[in-house]
Amino acid sequence: MISKNQIKLIQSLQHKKNRDELGLFVAEGSKLVLDLLPAFQHKWLFATEDWLFEHDSPDTPIEKISQEEFKKISSQKSPQGVLAVFEKPKQNLQSKSHTEQLCLALDDVQDPGNLGTIIRIADWFGIENIFCSLHSADAFSPKTVQSTMGSLARVKVYYIDLLDFINKLPTGHPIYGTFMAETSIYNQKLNTKGLIVLGNEGNGISEAIANHVTQRITIPNFPKNNATAESLNVAVAAAIVCSEFRRNKP
Repeated sequence: MISKNQIKLIQSLQHKKNRDELGLFVAEGSKLVLDLLPAFQHKWLFATEDWLFEHDSPDTPIEKISQEEFKKISSQKSPQGVLAVFEKPKQNLQSKSHTEQLCLALDDVQDPGNLGTIIRIADWFGIENIFCSLHSADAFSPKTVQSTMGSLARVKVYYIDLLDFINKLPTGHPIYGTFMAETSIYNQKLNTKGLIVLGNEGNGISEAIANHVTQRITIPNFPKNNATAESLNVAVAAAIVCSEFRRNKP
């Protein structure tokens, strides 16, 4: 049985303001919920009788609710029968360990699906930290969480003043930026550590951030100088760039 107040609260978490105020976010679907359970503290865990019959229950109490009740809290067109409300992690950037790793920085990436896919890409390529500008999409929106396919459990996402963060990096720290009409990524020496900056879907990397980029890279189109698509989707670009950084690297 789920209360009206619980239903109202879960529905309210569709909005960023409420997620921020309450420090909560929602995850739906078997794989996603089961991947996130070990990584985040959960407040509530709901499942339908059909889901409980078809799946091994995790080692945590689950509240059984009816199909009709589940439809009231689900935001999916085809609900999978399991939903969790998790506490948002408190990401405190105190350690300097990120300066010894390869990390991503997102300069006002706006689309939740793009952000979720980039988090998933980072997870695939062993990138543990993503630094987002304050106006980037919310990593804990339902669409972003769904797009991560559970990778949010392994990748830390920080929301920071990106320019201030870059200014505080050690002198000489490699800062890579993706641009059009720059030197091909395939012809450059790439470090095993550094910060890769990816820009806004429409405007690219802002001028203030671009001024701090130490190495500009581009993904060339083929054949060279032929008319092709105007640009690559930022998540697609992230996958290509991360792959090239990891190629032939331990």
